[in-house]
Amino acid sequence: MTSLLNGKTAIVTGGAQGIGLAIARLYLAHGANVVIGDLDEAAAAAAATELGADRVRGVRCDVVDAEQVQSLVDTAVADFGSLDVFVNNAGITRDATMRTMTEEDFDLVISVHLKGTWNGTRLAAARMREQKSGAIVNISSLSGKVGMVGQTNYSAAKAGIVGMTKAAAKEMAHHGVRVNAIQPGLVRSAMTEAMPQKAWDQKMSEIPMQRPGEPDEVAGVALFYASHLSSYMTGTVAEVTGGRFM
Repeated sequence: MTSLLNGKTAIVTGGAQGIGLAIARLYLAHGANVVIGDLDEAAAAAAATELGADRVRGVRCDVVDAEQVQSLVDTAVADFGSLDVFVNNAGITRDATMRTMTEEDFDLVISVHLKGTWNGTRLAAARMREQKSGAIVNISSLSGKVGMVGQTNYSAAKAGIVGMTKAAAKEMAHHGVRVNAIQPGLVRSAMTEAMPQKAWDQKMSEIPMQRPGEPDEVAGVALFYASHLSSYMTGTVAEVTGGRFM
């Protein structure tokens, strides 16, 4: 297999499980050093152990806290010598209709996704511009394109990530730093498989490919955006949805 990230160092937030872990695993397989940041310190350490390489670190990181995100960047540079790829993947859901959603749950989701992605993007970019190269990959969602019932907080945050990606891409292009976004659709995970069967069936009926996506299929696009294969792409949004809501 061709190694697309040999000698590169990547940070993946929310990397202890799901899509984040799949991205970390694939980056590692392609030769990268990987720093996993996660709110759950034990899970981050366990993920690093599971991946089982001396090229992986697991670090606790609350992406809302800029100092912790900076510490993540500092760890990557201190341990591996550079920062070449930053994946803003950390996120949460607090679904409820507008009528029942609390202000706290609105603020929390906006903060984790939008401020968290802003922290990751600006602090990674500050380092990358010094070396005149780097790739930032922001994980949005199909919910940010079409809006989902019960997700005014999440849909707003994920749409905001797209706008932020495009603005940051314009700011950083002349510094050699590329910023792109991915919008996954229904991807198989512990969270999605726990949804009621009726909700699952409804979502499946909207997918032309007639199946959910797998975390590895999102990771493949994250690898593309991190590598030289996408060297003339910035400010773009890739939908990984099986054709849902084209």
